[in-house]
Amino acid sequence: MLYYSLHGNVARMARHVARGIEEVDGMQARLRTVPKVSTVCESSEDGVPADGPPYATHEDLDECAALALGSPTRFGNMAAPLKYFLDGTASEWLSGTLVGKPAAVFTSTSTLHGGQETTLLSMMLPLMHHGMLVLGIPYTEKELTTTRSGGTPYGASHFAGPHSDIAISDEERRLCVALGRRLASVSARLG
Repeated sequence: MLYYSLHGNVARMARHVARGIEEVDGMQARLRTVPKVSTVCESSEDGVPADGPPYATHEDLDECAALALGSPTRFGNMAAPLKYFLDGTASEWLSGTLVGKPAAVFTSTSTLHGGQETTLLSMMLPLMHHGMLVLGIPYTEKELTTTRSGGTPYGASHFAGPHSDIAISDEERRLCVALGRRLASVSARLG
């Protein structure tokens, strides 16, 4: 699982997706994040984050059986730190490291109509270029038709509010878990 989280909401979603992954026999979630992109040339983050999961490496991509990708929404697109990491995966693209592996996406937004679906779609594009099998959430998950907050067939989503302080709703949590469970189930069947 690879994500970037600014206010902690995407990180909380990642843990729910991980819970769903680990509900599938034999599957284990590995949480990874990416550092902020520096606005100062030649500046970089420490090699190890101060807290939370470690930074993703290219070896993590090689070792994963599936990939869940999460990001806050930035003007209807994924956040720059995640895009920056993905932009550096040309060698994995050339070698086919991710070809045929299942993938899923999730996001958190500050406004209810802040581009959740376009962000999820933008996150799918590099995964498709890598030859991954992109999964969404089917409407057999009843929360998709009852949610009053986040949740889309493209992937899990969360409405965090303008101050990013609205807790993940029960429906959003269940959709995150369902996404992780689906990702792991498909991966196990392909394995």
